[in-house]
Amino acid sequence: MNPSKTIQILSTGGTFNKTYNPATGALDIDPEATALYAIARKWLTSFDVRTLIDKDSLEMDDADRHALLQAIATSQAPTLIIIHGTDTLDRSAAVVAEARLGKRVIFTGAMVPFSIDPVEATANLASAIGYAQASTESGVFVAMNGCFGTHTEVIKERSLGRFVCR
Repeated sequence: MNPSKTIQILSTGGTFNKTYNPATGALDIDPEATALYAIARKWLTSFDVRTLIDKDSLEMDDADRHALLQAIATSQAPTLIIIHGTDTLDRSAAVVAEARLGKRVIFTGAMVPFSIDPVEATANLASAIGYAQASTESGVFVAMNGCFGTHTEVIKERSLGRFVCR
């Protein structure tokens, strides 16, 4: 696969990858990122998919954000999609944007786990892929709930339970 043409997808966990654990009654992060692979394999284009962090974004700390930044910085792919939890997506996106890596980085995720209702997660990932393929500029972007734009233009509106375009 030609690295200059590849879209790399990095999974950090988040609601997107949660599955119901019948033993505990909790929604746990699937470390295999089954949802992500299930969606990505439907495309005619191939992706370089890598699981990086298996956490709810509320559990992510500065060390996790640094690991994410390092993975993006050292990736040979010029375009990356980051599957991220929605609660702190803005924090991670700001860290990546501040580094000015000269790459196209699109953050996405899901408010509802793929394992419960696959529509939103699939739509958000498809939107991120489309945005990645149509865009030519570098920077840090968000593709969520039908909104596309820079990480400062697409924000989580907690009162509405979704992302909105500023």
